[in-house]
Amino acid sequence: MRKNIFMFAAIILLLTVLAACGSNNNNGNNANGNNESNNNALSEDKLIVGVTAGPHEEVFEIVKEVAAKDGLEIEIKVFSDYIIPNTALDEGQLDANSYQHKPFMDKFNEDHDTDLVSAFPTILSMIGVYSETLTDVNDIPEGGKIGIPNDPTNGARALSIFEEAGLIELDNEKRDSATPLDIVKNDKNIEFVELDAAQIPKMLGEVDLAVINGNFATSSGLNPTEDSIFTETDGTPYVNHLVVREENVNDPIIEKLKNAYYSDEVKDYINSEYPGVYQASW
Repeated sequence: MRKNIFMFAAIILLLTVLAACGSNNNNGNNANGNNESNNNALSEDKLIVGVTAGPHEEVFEIVKEVAAKDGLEIEIKVFSDYIIPNTALDEGQLDANSYQHKPFMDKFNEDHDTDLVSAFPTILSMIGVYSETLTDVNDIPEGGKIGIPNDPTNGARALSIFEEAGLIELDNEKRDSATPLDIVKNDKNIEFVELDAAQIPKMLGEVDLAVINGNFATSSGLNPTEDSIFTETDGTPYVNHLVVREENVNDPIIEKLKNAYYSDEVKDYINSEYPGVYQASW
């Protein structure tokens, strides 16, 4: 009888321990769940930001200095193309990036099934037409070659410049995403050569005209104000943005970053270093 009582007590004790473990495991699961949610949130005092080499990198060095005064540490990672910084952001290797305009971001999201969003606009980089032999875009010879960026949004942006100059006409329904295949009028039989945007400055001698993004122009020793022979007009939708993952757009640290970016120190730097080339959006 006593043996049965001891066995019963042992069973009760074992069940109690298991129940406690089960309760702890459940609490652990809840904690893990909360941690997963917190893992989606950004750090409160450090950000890893991707930028392209050139002006975006240089401007962010000033942002970094200003942010440090407010207790925000910024690690800058520099890229030489337009795709990898978005891929790295989507995969969580970056907390934000700063180099692209919204049409490019929207097209990237569409093509890669990502949810990147703009946190705030930054600067406008005017895109321009350059040539080693011509001083007027309309002087391009019959069958001449024009180099344009091979990414969808900047390619369409480049084509719209030549439509504005009167060299071509685009299919009106495809203007925002136009490629050379969407040219409906091309009286001079111009050949549009699609090239990697970063490589176009190096190919300038191989074409009659070339469209070069502001950051790649300046990093290659070109002055968009003095060296370009044609630029897009005001009112362009191609203002650059600070981009984050959708779940982080309202994180308090992004507001702190915005305050640093929108500081007088950063605006003064842009105005002094890139007069007439880059414009602050605020």
